[in-house]
Amino acid sequence: MPASPFQFDNSYARDLPGFCVPWQPAAVPAPDLLYFNRELAFELGLDPDGLDGPDGAAIFAGNRVPEGAEPLAQAYAGHQFGGFSPQLGDGRALLLGEVIDPSGARRDLMLKGSGRTPFSRRGDGKAAVGPMLREVLIGEAMHALGLPTTRALAVTATGETVYRERPLPGAVLTRVAASHLRVGTFEFFSARRETDRVRQLADYAIARHDPDLVGTDDRYLGLLRRVAQRQATLVAGWMNVGFIHGVMNTDNVAISGETIDYGPCAFLEAYDPDAVFSSIDHGGRYAYRNQPPVTRWNLARLAETLLPLIAGQDSKEAMSEATRQATGVIDAFPGWYEGALLTGQRAKLGLRGEDDATDRALAGDWLTLLHDHRVDFTLGWRRLADAAGGNEGPLRALFTDPQAPDTWLARWRVRAGSEGNTAADWSERANLMRRVNPAVIPRNHRVEEALTAASDHGDLGPFRRLLAAVQRPYDETPEQAPYLEPARAEVTACYRTFCGT
Repeated sequence: MPASPFQFDNSYARDLPGFCVPWQPAAVPAPDLLYFNRELAFELGLDPDGLDGPDGAAIFAGNRVPEGAEPLAQAYAGHQFGGFSPQLGDGRALLLGEVIDPSGARRDLMLKGSGRTPFSRRGDGKAAVGPMLREVLIGEAMHALGLPTTRALAVTATGETVYRERPLPGAVLTRVAASHLRVGTFEFFSARRETDRVRQLADYAIARHDPDLVGTDDRYLGLLRRVAQRQATLVAGWMNVGFIHGVMNTDNVAISGETIDYGPCAFLEAYDPDAVFSSIDHGGRYAYRNQPPVTRWNLARLAETLLPLIAGQDSKEAMSEATRQATGVIDAFPGWYEGALLTGQRAKLGLRGEDDATDRALAGDWLTLLHDHRVDFTLGWRRLADAAGGNEGPLRALFTDPQAPDTWLARWRVRAGSEGNTAADWSERANLMRRVNPAVIPRNHRVEEALTAASDHGDLGPFRRLLAAVQRPYDETPEQAPYLEPARAEVTACYRTFCGT
């Protein structure tokens, strides 16, 4: 194996040295590679064969820092459940470095669970096998569903025990991201009134994620607008697959528009817009229906950090104008979100043309129908595709009253039929709907079964089988069948997720 399998180009360490603390991962006694994403390694321009073994385990556990890496803990703040924490930072993570993949994209490699850092506060800086494998399952499911997401390159057992509610086997995650810049990164320096550093960070973010804005007069307002548009698209995607992030603090909002930090996350089963699964979200702040308005609130916090840059000068008039402009972006967010949501819903309904009022009402009434009859969100949409193909039986079987969807189905058939009403049209429509309405999601009970087997019994079989299933979410085959079924209602009713820290 060569001295380093990675070709690092570490712009964060080079361009933002005062925004982080150089640090080294803690060595672990017995690194063992539990999971290695060969496809992602190839995508990054790495040699999968050279990393899929003991040498890779040593790197991904933090025992060996490869040549060219510059490990560092990033500084950031964050609003957590609405309350501001002025200093959070990478308390159990280290940015190992950045690689340029064969397509020319810059990608972060980060270790999570690699030991204490100056930002750890009272934490041990470690992670457990279960939560790290959860990141694999949910991240790969999101990737397969076509949603922007960080991804796991590897999970390595450490041979250590970490102590949470009970002793658990330790692990380190290697995560790949477009960057780890967060709204909270801007808040860290803004709260300290370090405007020059906020500007330096904003210029770095623009160069990395929106290079066409470099040097333009309104680049800081443009950055806010781009981040808001990316978040609008992302959260609309979450809503259209029934995903609940669970902890939408500003330190978990990525400037890149990727989903980041899969802690107490879950997917809906019986459709309920007020669903909350996170054990720490006592007030329902991050309930499913609240994700769009919370995103807008988080973006307003980013806007506040950028106001001095948008203003360009320290005068009352300039700041007033900057506030007006930034508020315009924040006020535009609901429209961007609703547009992205409706675009996704049209595809899920098998519609190609645009009739905004009719389509919005049709989608809204469908969700109301699912809610009123406690229909499984994923299967409701999937079986609608079967109905488009001429088989309404599986859809009606989801309702306690099989006649309940009659009126809505008639409206849908009129609207969809206006775009083509032959048998061939409906067959093509059904096939298109099956490409956007998944059959398989990482159902909560299946995730817990897989993580328990891996963590408590060292059995990775259920994890590997579930991973293979969620990586093919649109395939409805006999081997996929066990992963389609919801949990029993009494299981779903008391299901809770935990952040894993």
